[in-house]
Amino acid sequence: MDAAISVIIPAHTEKRWDALVEAVESVRRQTRPPVETIVVIDHNEQLRARAEKELAPARVVGNPGRRGASGARNAGVAAARGELIAFLDDDAVADAGWLEALCAPLAEGSVLGTGGGVRPLWPVAAPAWFPDEFGWVVGASYRGMPEKPAPVRNVWGLNMAMRRDVFLSAGGFRDGFGKLGDHSRPEDTELCVRVQQAHPGGHWLYVPGALVGHRVPANRTSARFFLVRCWHEGLGKAELAALLGTGDATSSERDYVRRVLPRGVGQGLRDSVAGRDPAGLSRAGAIVAGLTVTAAGMAAGRMAVRLPGRRAADAPPAPAPPAPAPPASAPPPAAAVAVVRPRTSDRREPAAETGSRPALGEPMSVPMESDGQIGTVFTT
Repeated sequence: MDAAISVIIPAHTEKRWDALVEAVESVRRQTRPPVETIVVIDHNEQLRARAEKELAPARVVGNPGRRGASGARNAGVAAARGELIAFLDDDAVADAGWLEALCAPLAEGSVLGTGGGVRPLWPVAAPAWFPDEFGWVVGASYRGMPEKPAPVRNVWGLNMAMRRDVFLSAGGFRDGFGKLGDHSRPEDTELCVRVQQAHPGGHWLYVPGALVGHRVPANRTSARFFLVRCWHEGLGKAELAALLGTGDATSSERDYVRRVLPRGVGQGLRDSVAGRDPAGLSRAGAIVAGLTVTAAGMAAGRMAVRLPGRRAADAPPAPAPPAPAPPASAPPPAAAVAVVRPRTSDRREPAAETGSRPALGEPMSVPMESDGQIGTVFTT
C-alpha cells in the first residue's frame, strides 16, 4: 500500500490569489492523489479567511511562528498526517504526474528526499539575452542540471518531498532563515545539507520528470532584476557558508562555475559569430555579469559576517527523535515540530513581529493548528 502524502503550500499575499487557486487545483488533478492538501497562510488574516472560505476541501492553517516560508512550511508539517511530505509553492503549478514521480523514489530507504524539475512560466517569452544557465534566478531548472534522476546536494523547496520522520529528525527548516522581503537566503539548501549530515548513508535525489511550472512575474524579466537577484544570492551563500562551512555550502557551485558557465559563454559567442543567433553575445555577457555580481555579493556577505558584533552561527539543536506518522484516517497529530533557530545577528526583525521569543540557536515549539478546514546549484 502506498504511503499517505500530505502536500503543503505556503502562501502570504492576496496578490498571488489566482496562482494559489491554480496550485491547489493542480494538486487535485494528481495521478497519485495526496491524503490532504494543507495551505499555510503566513501572517495574513484576510487571506486566511478567504482561503478557508474558497479553497475547500484543502485544509487551511496559519503560521504561528516567525514570518517567512521556513516557518510556514514547518507549521504545515506540524499539522500534516501523511507519512510523506511534499512541498509546492503558491506560484507553482504541478503536472498531473508530479506527485507520483516525486514520491516513488522515497520507497528506497537510502533516498532522504527528492526534488523535481521546474520550468519557468514566462509572462510572454524568455528575454533573448537571458541565459538558460541562470534559470535559478527565476526559480527554475537551469542548463547543467542532471537530465536523468541523480543524487544531488540539494533540491528546491518549491518542489520537494521527504519522509516525515526524516524531516522531524533534522528539526525542520531553519526558522527565520530564508526569503523575507528583498533578503534571500537558501533555506532549502541549508535543510538539505543538514539532513545529509544527520544521515550520512543517504542522499537527495533530483527527479527531473517530477515537473512543476513556476510563474515568472513581468517585473522579474529585466536585466536589473537579474543582477539584483545574483547579488542577493551571493549574500545568501555567504550566510549559508557561515552556518555550514564553505565546503558543504559551495560544493556544487564550484563545479557549476568550472564546467557549466564557461561552456555557456563559449556557446553564446559561437552562436553570435556564426550568425545563428545575434543574442548569443548578450547571453554570454549576462553569464559573465551574473557570475561577477554573485561572487561580489558573496564576498560582501563574508565581510559582513566578520564585522564586530557578528559571529558564526550557533550549532543547530540536537535533532528531535523521529516520530512515526499516524494513520491517514487519524486526525492531525497534536505534536510539535522542533525547528532550528537562526544565528544571532544585528539585523532588525520585521516590525510586524512582536513579543518575546526563545534565544536564537535554541529550538522552538511550533504548535499544531487544527481548527482550519479544508542538484541544484543556486536556489531561490
